[in-house]
Amino acid sequence: MAATTHTVTNQPPPLAGYDVFASDPALTEGITRHVDGTRIDDVRAELGALGQAAGSVHAQRWGEEANAHPPVLRTHDRYGHRLDEVDFHPSWHRLLGHAVGAGLTDAWSRPDGHVRRTAGFIVWTQAEAGHGCPLSMTHAAVPALRADPALAAEWEPLLTSHVYERELRPAAGKSGALAGMAMTEKQGGSDVRANTTRAEPLAAPGEYVLTGHKWFCSAPMSDAFLVLAQAPGGLTCFLLPRVLPDGSRNSFRIQRLKDKLGNRSNASAEVEFDGQSWARRVGEEGRGVATIIEMVAATRLDCVSGSAAVMRQAVAQALHHTAHREAFGGPLIDKPLMRNVLADLALESEAATTLALRLAAAYDGDTEQDRSFLRLAVPAAKYWVTKRCAPVAAEALECLGGNGYVEESGMPRLLREAPLNSIWEGSGNVQALDVLRALQREPAALNAYLTEIGAARGADHRLDRAIRGLLTELADLDGIEARARRLAERIALVLQGSLLVRYAPSEVADAFCASRLGADGGAAFGTLAHTLPLAAIVERARPVTDG
Repeated sequence: MAATTHTVTNQPPPLAGYDVFASDPALTEGITRHVDGTRIDDVRAELGALGQAAGSVHAQRWGEEANAHPPVLRTHDRYGHRLDEVDFHPSWHRLLGHAVGAGLTDAWSRPDGHVRRTAGFIVWTQAEAGHGCPLSMTHAAVPALRADPALAAEWEPLLTSHVYERELRPAAGKSGALAGMAMTEKQGGSDVRANTTRAEPLAAPGEYVLTGHKWFCSAPMSDAFLVLAQAPGGLTCFLLPRVLPDGSRNSFRIQRLKDKLGNRSNASAEVEFDGQSWARRVGEEGRGVATIIEMVAATRLDCVSGSAAVMRQAVAQALHHTAHREAFGGPLIDKPLMRNVLADLALESEAATTLALRLAAAYDGDTEQDRSFLRLAVPAAKYWVTKRCAPVAAEALECLGGNGYVEESGMPRLLREAPLNSIWEGSGNVQALDVLRALQREPAALNAYLTEIGAARGADHRLDRAIRGLLTELADLDGIEARARRLAERIALVLQGSLLVRYAPSEVADAFCASRLGADGGAAFGTLAHTLPLAAIVERARPVTDG
């Protein structure tokens, strides 16, 4: 019997078939600002093509399928031989292949490489965030490997390649490769100096065998892994390939895949090295942390970019839904209180994107000033932006009401993804303490930061007052470790404010400074002063579609 009451009305169309890049003014304007004018047209075209692909029905379906069918571990074949392989849904490979082909593991060999890659990472991972892990690991392995020129010469062309080859083969026979990382152990967590995995030297220089257990191994399907282990000279960094030069499999035992809150499409594993796991030393013995910290710093930037991507997609979905959903006599987006919420969310998203691009530009600049600036700005940004991601995703979900709480909306996947980057590569306390280390041990880092924010002094009285307050806090060393989170937060907020004052439209900068640096904002989203130009902020952030 046909249902006569089920007429579908007042439901928004899917947010699909749109250009993720072109619909994000904070991103497009940042590219114009940071990319050399002689290359800007090519970079815009590159990111526009990626944006259209990310907003396509195909990419959205790939993201849904990759999460509905998470990876499966195969420890043995039918005859009992060890395999230690992870099977992924074909859509995962489509996502990862498209990303590699778009250069999202390649920031090191192209002009403006970090800015264009960071922008691309923000664009493409809005389609699906889980496969961002191997992209990030592979990209970030390059600076660590440069501690050994011979290893870098062998692996860097593969890791920065735009060719995706999923099969496990000797590196010499591949056109492209992926890298993972295995640092964390169950007894140490972030305290990697407590690691107990052993590295015993072999007769050949630079070759070792490893014995131990890693509690978290990122991207276990990769071709090679950067691993920390205790060598005779202390904690040391190693490169462990999955396949040995003769074509045989290295001893790399995947014990289990982690059952995670989110990031379901991506495999994270516990792995075992059994005393026959062959590896090559990267850098000097006893310098493992100093060697791998270059990888960690690069992945921390991706934590900022990945959070900016989740925020932007959550806000885009909320804006799209409320623009097409009517209630109480008109579109939700026009209701004063809803407009306040949406504008507040849009501010947070734009501030995150603008900061991520500024950090990427500093990587491209690579001057002494840039490096000093990054030493303080990266951990502060990683601390604050990743902390803001979960509340933004939760509030954006609420904008969809009950529809947002249903899996089909995609919002629950964003909400589950949101906390990841605040934990990955060091949780909040680790970042805040790293900010303190930079302040206490590297005076050039604070000087570079103050030079950066000083470029906006005099442009907004709330920003000026916030800078003075920050300087007062920095001058007071009493109980500074207990205040480390507050310091990291203020450093990030003042930096975001200075960037928006310099680069964003006046309505965005004014609202941000009033609510984040002044006294005109509340703890919850949607508490902006009603006298602010909220409609203009909302309109700026709306994704452009044909519908």
